[in-house]
Amino acid sequence: MLQSAIKKKTSSSSSSSSVSMMPDWSRLPEELLHIISENVEDCFDIVHARSVSNSWRSTFSFPCTLRRQSYSLPSFANFPSESKDLCTLEKIPLFLFRVQTPPPASVSEYFLGGIGRDESEDLTELPSPLQCSVKVKIPGSDPTLMNMRDGQIFPLGHQYRISCDSKDYRTVAFLQLNQEGREEFIVLLGFGRFFLALRSSEMKWKLVMGFRTPSSDDIVTFRSRFYVTVRDTSMTMMYTFRIDPFSLRMTPLMPMKPVGSLKYLVPCGNDDELFMVEKFLCFSNVLDFCRLTCKVSRLQEETGIWVEVSDLGDRVLFIGRFGNVSCSAKELPDGCGVSGNSILFTNELDNGTYVYKYGVDTGREEDDINCWSFSGENRVTILSTSPVVSFRVEH
Repeated sequence: MLQSAIKKKTSSSSSSSSVSMMPDWSRLPEELLHIISENVEDCFDIVHARSVSNSWRSTFSFPCTLRRQSYSLPSFANFPSESKDLCTLEKIPLFLFRVQTPPPASVSEYFLGGIGRDESEDLTELPSPLQCSVKVKIPGSDPTLMNMRDGQIFPLGHQYRISCDSKDYRTVAFLQLNQEGREEFIVLLGFGRFFLALRSSEMKWKLVMGFRTPSSDDIVTFRSRFYVTVRDTSMTMMYTFRIDPFSLRMTPLMPMKPVGSLKYLVPCGNDDELFMVEKFLCFSNVLDFCRLTCKVSRLQEETGIWVEVSDLGDRVLFIGRFGNVSCSAKELPDGCGVSGNSILFTNELDNGTYVYKYGVDTGREEDDINCWSFSGENRVTILSTSPVVSFRVEH
């Protein structure tokens, strides 16, 4: 997991004359410092400002968007039996971090995952100047500190995680409720073959409408409702349901076509749109990822019908371990290897993959171009999927 860390900066080998030419920002009058603090909005600009000196650090509060909100909830480990033990629900900010790599410029490296605060930073007296960095830990290697000034960071929303009985559960969603002037929340959890729900006013886990399913892959929120994907007993057919947060009633969404595909729900924007990406399975002796195709549909909330689309605009959909998120390609720099109207799966079994685009001409007459398939433009290599997704784009 990516962590925002403040570490002691190593002494510089620059000459004394060049050091004397550097402005000492820590000597700014307090009045000017407060004016600056009131006009800095970007959360990472605030973290950078906190790295200037101890006086700047005390003036700029750590940004709330990077704080991991947490809730203590009753344990569900032995459901339906009630327990006096507690579990922890944590809200984790998600970010896409692009590493500033040296030439060749035809390669871009990224990290995708949660980012948080090193809680020890407030317990240690750190001298000035300070370095603001991201700690990256990839299996098989030592932790690496990467200077945030040497990269670009893009917010991707957040995900929720429940830690219970020494296990982490990621198939979970959190919804804030405003009912009769009271602020409440409800949590929906995929636990084994059940959906469990907990309302803050009751602090008790309940079975959702007695529904039992072999597997639930996605739980997302969209316009104050829950949406889930459910596999049937054959494990090859998946369906989508909408769950009302008050009655906990499950409503199937149309159309209900039993096709052999995996379904992924991707909310976009601030409750702007909800997409469903279907990856069609190829039941042959040899699994060829280059021949896999996808279909993308957008939900019409009023009718509950999924409408197929061929254009995502400037969006890039990331689908994988840390939930399914979207990013505007306009926010990404030119030449980074990731373009709009595309889908990138970060959970492919094969380390070498490509983004999916609509209407790709594969050169094979038997292939349908009216679908989403490998573009073949920029090769993507998945370097690691835990604890963060690390991937390289060749362009």
